[in-house]
Amino acid sequence: QVQLVESGGGLVQAGGSLQLSCAASGRTFSNNAMAWFRQAPGKEREFVAAVAWSGSWNVFNAYYANSVKGRFTISRDNDKNTVYLQMNRLKPEETAVYYCAASQGVGVRLPESLSYDYWGQGTQVTVSS
Repeated sequence: QVQLVESGGGLVQAGGSLQLSCAASGRTFSNNAMAWFRQAPGKEREFVAAVAWSGSWNVFNAYYANSVKGRFTISRDNDKNTVYLQMNRLKPEETAVYYCAASQGVGVRLPESLSYDYWGQGTQVTVSS
């Protein structure tokens, strides 16, 4: 049974930082796309960042929503089957539940939630003003 378990959420002041982790179990996602999405109250789930295999051995590319470029960094540790999201200079409007997602395929459309087959339960991030 595949499970994605997020951790690292919490309460932070505006301008602060948090690092989210997502540990996968039940299968490995070495060359599969993994991503972070978020959903604020009353809003649709939105793409935050993804990391996907470039096609070259052990080379991965990162992709970001425009709103987080330069402040968030996605990374992965395949030995630990874990993906991370480092979030800096957080803003109050980024208060949301953050979800980790993993795809069974490669070459998927990264910003689209339908591209992902597995989802974590989410972790709450609250940014106070």
